[in-house]
Amino acid sequence: MSTQDPTARRNALRAEALRIADDVLFPAAAEVDRTGTVPASHWRALADAGLYGIAAPVEAGGPGLEFGEVTEILEILVSGCLSTAFTWLQHHGVVISLSRTPNSPLRDELLQPTVAGRLRVGVAYAGVVPTPPRMTATRTGRGWSFTGHAPFVSGWGLVDLLQISARDAATDDVIAAILPTADLPSGVRASPLALTAAAATATVSVQVDELAVPDTRVVSRVTSAEFFANQNVGVRLNGTLPLGLLRRCTALLDVAGQAPAARRLRERADEARVALDSAMSDAASLLAARADAARLALDAAATLVAARGGEALLRGSDPERLFREASFVLVAASRPELKDLLVRRFGGLSEPDQTPLAPAASAVRPVWAARDA
Repeated sequence: MSTQDPTARRNALRAEALRIADDVLFPAAAEVDRTGTVPASHWRALADAGLYGIAAPVEAGGPGLEFGEVTEILEILVSGCLSTAFTWLQHHGVVISLSRTPNSPLRDELLQPTVAGRLRVGVAYAGVVPTPPRMTATRTGRGWSFTGHAPFVSGWGLVDLLQISARDAATDDVIAAILPTADLPSGVRASPLALTAAAATATVSVQVDELAVPDTRVVSRVTSAEFFANQNVGVRLNGTLPLGLLRRCTALLDVAGQAPAARRLRERADEARVALDSAMSDAASLLAARADAARLALDAAATLVAARGGEALLRGSDPERLFREASFVLVAASRPELKDLLVRRFGGLSEPDQTPLAPAASAVRPVWAARDA
């Protein structure tokens, strides 16, 4: 972005996000869904607007957005095209990692190109979330050897870099490395997944066998407690997915002459947004708020289906696609605790007392707080 005044720059980024969502992404969303392909022009539009760098600190060329400003832009772009936005969303955590890494040569090499969107990044961290982990790292004389399984990796064939995480088999620390996807060896095997929604995310299951990772590509090493505390930020960012879908459903409900229903859904979205933001220091409460948001997206999509009637049964219609996408956000970027909450809520079962699922932010500072300090 060429605007230098910080306030004007932030406003311009939001305006660009709205323009791209409404004028570029949404008009193409049905075709993206039908073909399973995101046009290259989508990525160029996001890069030209400066939207790959929204999470970067000012000193790295970022706009210095408040956390709420970032989540609003994420919601806006999800309302345009879930496949495009979900793939693009993975990029921002890596930008934060690069801006904070003690590996200065890696930062110097990759930070500016990722902030500008000249290099696009995907992530494979789900292998370290369960215990025991699916992805482990063993120390070698020249770095690390990663072995294991990452069940859902989006952007395969679309991104230039992959941040892959593994748990140290000796210490349980979480090691994250950034590797060029063009140089991944044959020991990294990707199996395409036939998703019922957001298929254009190019999501695969990745198997890694003794992947050599030199120390020069390691972006971070943190304790497992620090890793799980920082996951609260990721859960909140993923909470933008259902709220973004709701934005589009309510806009279409307005067009269908159902303004009162759209207004009430927006009010419920405001409540869900407050609950998500208020729970950032408590992982259990945050997951509960995330479950509520996911269920709300399904309510919004069902409302749109009911409003549009038989048209909503036609394959490729907006209501039909958004209903499938609402099911996607029920489980995408999920965790076992979130799945259990949703099963209990949809099944009409009582819920157990909440217990902490990860260290509170007061014990281990979340990555966003550390960045803004």
